[in-house]
Amino acid sequence: MSGSQNGCCNGESSPQGGGARVFEGGGGAAAESKRLASAHPSPPPARGLATSPFGGGLTAAVRGGRSADPWSRALVTPLVQSTTYVGESLESPPPHAYSRVSNPTVSSLEARLGAIEDCPPAVCFGTGLAAETALFLATLKAGDHIVLGEAIYGGTVRLVRELFAGLGVAYTFVDTAGEDGPRNVAAAIVPETRLVFIETPANPTLSLTDIEAVARVTKRAGVLLAVDNTFLTPVLSRPLDLGADICVYSTTKHIEGHSSAMGGSITTRDEGLLTKIRWVRKCIGNIQAPFNAYLTERGLATLPLRLREHSRNAQRVAEWLASRIGEGVSCVHYPGLPDHPQHELALRQHVGGEFHGGVVSFEVAGGYDAARRLLANLRLCSLVEHVGSVETLVTHSASMTHADVPREHRLRVGITDGLVRISVGLEDPADVIADLEQGLDAACGTAEKAEGGVACRV
Repeated sequence: MSGSQNGCCNGESSPQGGGARVFEGGGGAAAESKRLASAHPSPPPARGLATSPFGGGLTAAVRGGRSADPWSRALVTPLVQSTTYVGESLESPPPHAYSRVSNPTVSSLEARLGAIEDCPPAVCFGTGLAAETALFLATLKAGDHIVLGEAIYGGTVRLVRELFAGLGVAYTFVDTAGEDGPRNVAAAIVPETRLVFIETPANPTLSLTDIEAVARVTKRAGVLLAVDNTFLTPVLSRPLDLGADICVYSTTKHIEGHSSAMGGSITTRDEGLLTKIRWVRKCIGNIQAPFNAYLTERGLATLPLRLREHSRNAQRVAEWLASRIGEGVSCVHYPGLPDHPQHELALRQHVGGEFHGGVVSFEVAGGYDAARRLLANLRLCSLVEHVGSVETLVTHSASMTHADVPREHRLRVGITDGLVRISVGLEDPADVIADLEQGLDAACGTAEKAEGGVACRV
């Protein structure tokens, strides 16, 4: 269909050609947002998460942004699978017109995700990478420039290097960790820079970026700051309270928490930016499926409880791995360890300073071959490309999550061929440790033991 033909069949323009249709979110993203707000008024955000992740935060996770279903009065959000919705007339469209644009179940999850960060409703997507794609499309165009932390999820590296670079977006990867991180970001910003994108803790090296310090840099430069907060979620890290403009999540991970539903989300307190992002989602059709939103909302209620136990178990596993340095282990990455290079930052930046997430990584002495033997001999831990589930999961980052990252980039940030990432689950940590112990013993049976080692400096 050419641009001169009206798009009535797709619900994009009026049959008379004199304005946007009222159906399928016609009238633009701003009009759509107003319709949704009037149809589904949310209660005030449940506050308290910023000061106590397991006090007020429990209430926010269970009750924040939640109200009885306006039609059925059901306590639990109904699963609405309908693709489309009935309007009374052209002048009285339904609050949801087409589920590519919005859906009652997805909107309920969005209200709840926004509430736990004291934000307007979030925008939910089919995956975390779909959320990142929409963010980049909403903030970048040909000729623009983005600064990224060099230690980030491999899919983000691929997205920028292999897709957005081809669309004319320039990029610079910099080391954002440690005391030099903010200076490195400042040095990389040029007049064309529109966005700085960081992940902390970094995947999979667990290096930390000082969000507040980087936010001061971006605000002086008039540049947006986005934080991938997937590993800690709003329960343990509050980037928006520290000056960031945008948070991005793969809700597939800890937020859903049961390896059952794909999803991604974006939160921000900038209503104008939310409108842009919703408009992009409408245009490219990457909204989250209603059933996945339904499952994610169920997982959200127990998120603080699960993250507390994930963190406690991860701390025990990290401490045990550190005790094995020189016996099959070369180094351990976990912000909760006192000799982690950004441990003091973790105490200051992570909510409450007590819990540091469920992900640990470590270097197996003997490189790839030893790591392969370890992974082949594990019996309880599952070898997958995933984190944040109730089960303990292990990943060989160099050949799995970061396989598309150039080798020199991987090695520069510490993703070596012997690095193993563990997403510590909710099993008894003694059982997880026992499995790792027998796996390491098997791996080291033919591998030369390391003669020394310390917690990794990344």
